[in-house]
Formats: sequence, C-alpha cells, structure tokens
Amino acid sequence: MGIEWLKPSVFFGSVLYALIGVFVFWVCFLIVDKVTPYNLWAEIVERKNTALAIVVGAMAIAIGIIVAAAIH
Repeated sequence: MGIEWLKPSVFFGSVLYALIGVFVFWVCFLIVDKVTPYNLWAEIVERKNTALAIVVGAMAIAIGIIVAAAIH
C-alpha cells in the first residue's frame, strides 16, 4: 500500500462517503428525536437529565457505528 489514498478520485470519494454518513446520522437522530414523547434538547439541557444524556449519547455512537459500517 503506497500513496493511493492521495489520488483525487480516492480522496474525493472518501469525502463524499463521509458527508453521506453525516447526513444519514443526522436524519436518524432527527427521527429518534421525533419518536420520543418529549423534547430531548430541553430535557437534557434545561432539566439536566444526565441519564437521558447518556442514553442519547450511546444511541448517537451506535448510529454512527452502523452508518460507518454500512458505508465502509
């Protein structure tokens, strides 16, 4: 393996897949936010619900891993 990753087609392909992954992650997070019966941001920031923040963070990591594995 040399410097193949420096080729423009490989580099821009990687950037494109990264942008697609971020977009899919964002859409999944918005869906989860709409499915929950309360406003996640208000619950975490205003009411200081640490347990919910941990669950949402773990969910965000899980969605990110799934998106990364699907794109890879």
